[in-house]
Amino acid sequence: MTGLFITGTGTGIGKTVVTATLAHQLRHAGQKVTALKPIISGYDPADKDSDTAILLDAQGLPPDQAHRISPWRYQAPLAPPMAAAKEGRTIDLPALNTFCRTQIEAPGPTLIEGVGGAFVPLHGRYLVADWMADLACPCILVVGSYLGTISHSLATIEALHARGLYSHAVIISQSLDEPVPLLETQAALQALVPCPVLTLPRLHGPHPYQNAPDLLAGLNLPGKS
Repeated sequence: MTGLFITGTGTGIGKTVVTATLAHQLRHAGQKVTALKPIISGYDPADKDSDTAILLDAQGLPPDQAHRISPWRYQAPLAPPMAAAKEGRTIDLPALNTFCRTQIEAPGPTLIEGVGGAFVPLHGRYLVADWMADLACPCILVVGSYLGTISHSLATIEALHARGLYSHAVIISQSLDEPVPLLETQAALQALVPCPVLTLPRLHGPHPYQNAPDLLAGLNLPGKS
């Protein structure tokens, strides 16, 4: 495996905990892993629970290294183009893709966490899905277990397929509001999609990703040793 893109059906769905879990488990499997969150909005450098801070922690990197994994950081908690505009900036798409490709070409697996859902705009009509297509990495779709998630998941999967993008796996990150047991949602969704559907229960503790069940075996990642 060289690159893996982690996207979702929406924001706040659990992409970061999935990415941190994979980074942690790959590191403990002896692999030199890089986990990136290239674009982040709503960023506060003092927030120890920001997506960037969590991914740094999962890689054993200090908090002052945010620039290494999140070069495009914006303060406003808005869609990236709107957050960037608040600061008089735009997202440099060629630079974004060059940054990611450079990391993908380096030794070891590279995890790239997207921003928001798979169809969030980044600049003009360019969406996260276009970014995924340009990088040509296998992708993991992270979804919730809330009421309506099956419809949202299938709609996102079909929209990605229409662009020639196929999910290597779907991971259901357990939602706070869950009217149906997690495993029942997994079974229902698995009957409708061709890729593996895994579950990640809600995690607790100061480093919650360290308490996650093994995801690597179920994912059967390309190049996994």
